[in-house]
Amino acid sequence: MDKVRIEEQIKELGRVDCRRMLGKDFLLTWEKSDDEISATFLVAEILRGMRECNISSRIFDSGLGISIFRDNSTRTRFSFASACNMLGLEVQDLDEGKSQIAHGETVRETANMVSFMADVIGIRDDMYIGKGNTYMREVARAVEEGHRDGVLEQRPTLVNLQCDIDHPTQAMADMLHLINHFGGIENLQGRKIAMSWAYSPSYGKPLSVPQGVIGLMTRFGMDVVLAHPKGYELMPEVEDVARRNAENGGGSYTRVNSMEEAFDGADIVYPKSWASFAAMEKRTELYGNGDFDGIKKLEKELLAENAKHKAWECTEELMQTTRDGRALYLHCLPADITGVSCKQGEVAASVFDRYRVPLYKQASFKPYIIAAMILLSKVANPGETLRTLVAAARPRRP
Repeated sequence: MDKVRIEEQIKELGRVDCRRMLGKDFLLTWEKSDDEISATFLVAEILRGMRECNISSRIFDSGLGISIFRDNSTRTRFSFASACNMLGLEVQDLDEGKSQIAHGETVRETANMVSFMADVIGIRDDMYIGKGNTYMREVARAVEEGHRDGVLEQRPTLVNLQCDIDHPTQAMADMLHLINHFGGIENLQGRKIAMSWAYSPSYGKPLSVPQGVIGLMTRFGMDVVLAHPKGYELMPEVEDVARRNAENGGGSYTRVNSMEEAFDGADIVYPKSWASFAAMEKRTELYGNGDFDGIKKLEKELLAENAKHKAWECTEELMQTTRDGRALYLHCLPADITGVSCKQGEVAASVFDRYRVPLYKQASFKPYIIAAMILLSKVANPGETLRTLVAAARPRRP
């Protein structure tokens, strides 16, 4: 990318209304307007272009990005750190096991104590239905109160790095990958994407990736098909969002119980394992009651249920049924690869290996998406700020 293209994107950014993003958190994609989603994509692309042109994008000369991960992570953890560093923030991870949280410190107190020099807080809390997004909003209220009372000089922005409902940084990165792959957002109209459950030998994977996909990609005139065995339903309210988005965006949203039907003629496939909404609700109830023996029993039941659907695998034969046998394969990673990471899993090794480079490119958009979310929440005039940085052309490295 060159400076001319970056300037064009900055001009385009000036034509979208993203004023309401200033000082606001990014928790669910469907809470954002079409212009705000477009602005996030544009800023991500501008930041990516600036890095390719060796132009510094630091808008801070000090400050912290606090990361709170209540579930394991590789890509999202490093993407958040990369995004903060790109903008000039240092990252500090809150290890709840080493903090006073273990001694009963309240969410309100913790949120304020870690936020004295913080400009952004990234949280991943995805394992328990009704808990993750709720926790994020509790932190948001606490820092809002701290700022209002003069405890915090600035109000840190919260970025949802995955909760029980949505995975906005993943879904947005996936979408930006599609925009680049198909040569523009206008080329996604009418394309079929199959968001399909796939077999995994592990249990209890969050619902937020498939929910994030159907909650976002239905906005762009695409034909979104959700496929899963009976019993692996998602949250009804998120499906309602998908239906409304499809109606407003001129596309469609359908749900089927056949992987073959979903893949037939698809332009994009996204085979990914998840637990059922009902099972995740049950696990949350058991966890709330401290019934860890019950959780172990549930794990065994869910693994046995998964094992009934081993045929739900993204194979070469299934890929041949997609449009021209060349659908783009997506995955949030890590995938359960048959014969590589497990005996039998979500995807055949040959399929995964053929799409390995595009998958890595898919993941590479996430740091820029996160950085865009932060920048848009911190800068009153993002276009002018970015134009000034580009004009100064301060090298990121010698």
